[in-house]
Amino acid sequence: MSKKCLGCGVELQDENITKEGYTTNIENDICMRCFRLKNYGEYQTVTKSNEEYENILKEIGKTKDLVIYVTDILNIEEDLSYIKELLPNNLLLVINKKDVIPKSVKDSKLIEYFKQKYNIFNDVVIISSIKNYNIDYLLKRIKFFQTTKKVYVVGHTNAGKSTLINKLIKNYSDKTQELTISPLPSTTLNTITIEINDYLTIVDTPGLVDNASLTNYVDSNVLKKINPRKEIKPKTYQLKKGQSIIIEDLFRLDYIEGEKNSFTIYVSNDLKIKRIIKDRHKYLYDLYKTTYDLAFNKDLVIKGLGFIKITGRGKIDIYLDQKVKTFLRDNLI
Repeated sequence: MSKKCLGCGVELQDENITKEGYTTNIENDICMRCFRLKNYGEYQTVTKSNEEYENILKEIGKTKDLVIYVTDILNIEEDLSYIKELLPNNLLLVINKKDVIPKSVKDSKLIEYFKQKYNIFNDVVIISSIKNYNIDYLLKRIKFFQTTKKVYVVGHTNAGKSTLINKLIKNYSDKTQELTISPLPSTTLNTITIEINDYLTIVDTPGLVDNASLTNYVDSNVLKKINPRKEIKPKTYQLKKGQSIIIEDLFRLDYIEGEKNSFTIYVSNDLKIKRIIKDRHKYLYDLYKTTYDLAFNKDLVIKGLGFIKITGRGKIDIYLDQKVKTFLRDNLI
């Protein structure tokens, strides 16, 4: 029987250093890639297609097991209906990284918002894996909706699936196994099965790669700045027509039409934001332009970066890498 890496799930091998799963000794528990990531912070890129990941989900869909869909509170998809098409199972929506949202935002408001927006889930739970927030309550909801001992954990890359599972292991198991985690995509490469206790076995899955996320198109140093490490301190700007907001060298917003309007930015505190007079600075105009007509109380979501809460009507031009998706939604906060 082949042995799998306890960090990323790939099959271990000691014959080819250039292939996935290489280890210097087949008796080791983790591959060289996970060893160097854990001990030295060195990340080796592995490219997998979403087709491979979707095939895994389709196989899960043939079971009757409970599925936990984990998503990052700053990077929730516009439409999650495709999940139900792949997974007819009982589904729990777990909104992770609550610790990066201001403490003044109540869980009840977020839960109501997501239940109205996504009606395909049996329940919605707000957590922070890093802060161990609401993990006990999540376990209770898992028990309630379980149909078998086995529970799958799915979601996009960097949503915090492996961090959550590590917390479940630490809190409710006597095992010492720890999944490899990193802020970079495609850390988990195959399914990993962990028996937490007598009634719960968790199966971690590779993350679906969101090709429309900014995180795929920046280097590791910028990625670390994009990922919030602490509670976000929102920055609010009152913009008049002809004024602009620039976030690092990643994103530009021009307010081109409307009365004075409020723009509150929810991105990592490590990112530099500045307001400028539009006509005096042509910075970032070489990026792809999109124009939005704004209704009242909308968020502009920038996949992988965060979102901007806008209260009034108007019109904006935004400049961003063409491969990165943006969309408008009703105010989350």
